[in-house]
Amino acid sequence: MHAPLAEHFGDYRLQRVLGEGASAIVYLAQDRRNQGWVALKVLAPHSGGHGPARDATRELFLKEAATARTLQHPDIVAVLDAGETEGRLWLAMEAVPGTSLQRYAKAQRLLPLPLVARIAERIARALAHAHGHGIVHRDLKPANVMVDWPSDTLKLADLGLARRDDAAPTATGLMLGTPAYMAPEQLAGNPPTPATDLYALGALLYQLVAGRLPHEAPTMGELLRQVAREPVLDLRLLKPGTPPALAALIGRLLAKRPQDRPASAATAADELAAIQPLLSNAPTR
Repeated sequence: MHAPLAEHFGDYRLQRVLGEGASAIVYLAQDRRNQGWVALKVLAPHSGGHGPARDATRELFLKEAATARTLQHPDIVAVLDAGETEGRLWLAMEAVPGTSLQRYAKAQRLLPLPLVARIAERIARALAHAHGHGIVHRDLKPANVMVDWPSDTLKLADLGLARRDDAAPTATGLMLGTPAYMAPEQLAGNPPTPATDLYALGALLYQLVAGRLPHEAPTMGELLRQVAREPVLDLRLLKPGTPPALAALIGRLLAKRPQDRPASAATAADELAAIQPLLSNAPTR
């Protein structure tokens, strides 16, 4: 838990907490300069350590935020500003209505397959845009995709802390990402690439179809072993009505070797678009 901030934080008036994790807390906040509403992500105090390590973290954070601000795509949450206030790094992003896909990643809340494929296509096209600018998400998961059905809004979030392809690894060797969605090579300590984002897309898609992750284990060690060595259970065994073309694409996205995955996010998006007409007669779940 993070200690709550005062009502005012720099140029922002904090309204309420939208979400909280181990390293940051996100507020709905109003920019007092223009009265606009933003999602304000405030990192925990002393993020990145102290002294030179802290300085390096600050420099990298602000550089990444500046890069993320260059992304202009309808399905990517816009980064508006970033800085440091009262010793805490922060990132201001557009406030997005709706809920995260995490709500629909459970067996009792599964979405219709045509909608799942359409969502995945939009995510893939957003990733293709980011990859085209040299940016890898590196932490794609249902919680980082916002949806609002009435407005047909989908937004890929948390690209503000994503790293460029050519960025150096973190000085601390910290494993960045959520292990259940991370590719084998990423878990082995290799730097994230567009191919690791495709693996995460496969894990997300698998979960939206099956209501469970491709690999589930009681301990981190067992999870790492499964991701590295164990084949993923064919979706058609879990969900017999899954069309073969969709199951096959998800299987390739989850390939152990990066070179066995689709060539790019754009390629995956095109395949998902081609599959959608085949899903119109898919059984209701």
